[in-house]
Amino acid sequence: MVSEGVVFGAADYVVFALVLAVSAAIGVFYAFWGNRQKTTGEFLMGGRDMKIVPVAISILVSFMSAILILGTPAEMYREGTQYYLYTFGLIGAIVISAVLYVPLLYPLKYTSSFEYLEKRFNSRAARLTGTGMMIVKQVTYMGVVSLAPSTALEAVTGFPTWATIITVGLVSTFYTCLGGMKAVVWADVFQSVVMLAGILAIIVRGAYVVGGLGEVWRVNEEWGRIQFFDFDPDPTVRQSFWSLVIGTAITWSYTYGLSQVTAQRYSMLPTLQQARLSVILNIVGVILLMTSVCLAGIIMFAYYAKKGCDPLFAKKVSNANQLMAYFVLEVLGYPGVPGLFIACLFCGALSTMSSSLSALAAVFWEDVLKPPLGDKLTEAQKTLTTKLLVLVFGGAGIGVSFLTIHLGGTILQVCLSFTGAAAGPLLGMFILGAFFPWSNWLGAVVGGVLGLVFPLWISIGAYTVVGTPSGLEYPTHNCSIPNITMTTTMSTVMPTDEAAVQQ
Repeated sequence: MVSEGVVFGAADYVVFALVLAVSAAIGVFYAFWGNRQKTTGEFLMGGRDMKIVPVAISILVSFMSAILILGTPAEMYREGTQYYLYTFGLIGAIVISAVLYVPLLYPLKYTSSFEYLEKRFNSRAARLTGTGMMIVKQVTYMGVVSLAPSTALEAVTGFPTWATIITVGLVSTFYTCLGGMKAVVWADVFQSVVMLAGILAIIVRGAYVVGGLGEVWRVNEEWGRIQFFDFDPDPTVRQSFWSLVIGTAITWSYTYGLSQVTAQRYSMLPTLQQARLSVILNIVGVILLMTSVCLAGIIMFAYYAKKGCDPLFAKKVSNANQLMAYFVLEVLGYPGVPGLFIACLFCGALSTMSSSLSALAAVFWEDVLKPPLGDKLTEAQKTLTTKLLVLVFGGAGIGVSFLTIHLGGTILQVCLSFTGAAAGPLLGMFILGAFFPWSNWLGAVVGGVLGLVFPLWISIGAYTVVGTPSGLEYPTHNCSIPNITMTTTMSTVMPTDEAAVQQ
């Protein structure tokens, strides 16, 4: 269903096309006017001479995609402000990573973080176990990242799902293949500006329409939305201090310290001190982004509370992930602004997709192809091979997105569960090697595989558990819908990106 009375004008298409064109142009620049990516070191690691701030921003937006912009405001809208505690969990993860994990991997100067597992356990099997889990996890995640915003955009704006998937896949693959890691990092910087501009536009206009931030807070407090620090140990509770802070700090410490996407970036910097600082600086970015999207969520609730009608109840949207897009098109209907919002979503998807592509190309070359082929190929042939790997994995990501469309929502949930379940055992394998000197390769491999199977089994089974309802009410008194029984049951809400899939 498309929002009534809202159509994309010329200004919207210009803004949208300009953002995509600039992203692609960055790849072209580094292919022909930069260092031209003549070696695998330049293509995969940016020559290891990058600057701190661009790398820090790239790390940040690699994990904050369109799901952040759509899912987190929807979570705040439906469940109240408790979810903001996730921010503190992320901060804890960043501190843990900078103190423990960056000093572990950076001095080794590995292109693939999984080389550590082989060296530590003296076992290629341990290395390939981690590599295999990471490849399947990341390819699946790319498909989800492309699909999540595309379905919401089609339902609310009429923008076709297939067009979103193909556009995100082709543009991200194009500039990653041409410009390598330097293009990915600088495209991330540009895309972060667009994402922030889109979110701030929503906050400023939304707060103005409601009557100011004070009024936004008052309305949310009146409806029982302002709530923090729930220490209930019940595992069926949707949000609590334990899952949002403690659980997030543990699971995200892998993402910020040990994952290939992050390690590949901070290893591009000249010194260990700069590498640690690039991770620490993410605290500023996390606070800024999470505060912005959470604020957008309570502004959106205040708007519909004052209007007296919940769009979900009124069937204006079919699930909570479409709320933010519907709100933007209803409230920010100025020329170019809807285009900026869609560009904002695309930038989120592009940054995550390109980061995954560069990481996948790096690990597949270093862990799978380089041992048998490294001595047989020239440097130019090695670089060409890594570029071809980007194309292959880009196609795989697009393929997973199209498969997920036809498999339906339940399978989408399984995909999200897998990506989250894989992060735990990967973290466990690195911790086993780093802090338990008596451990061996067999324990790492068996523990990694079982650590994947059991959490995945639990995660899938969790979807059959209803859980404890929040008990929050939604504005319906001004909705005129005949023959509909009110329900507060919500469709699947995807909170913060890779954060969401790790809960």
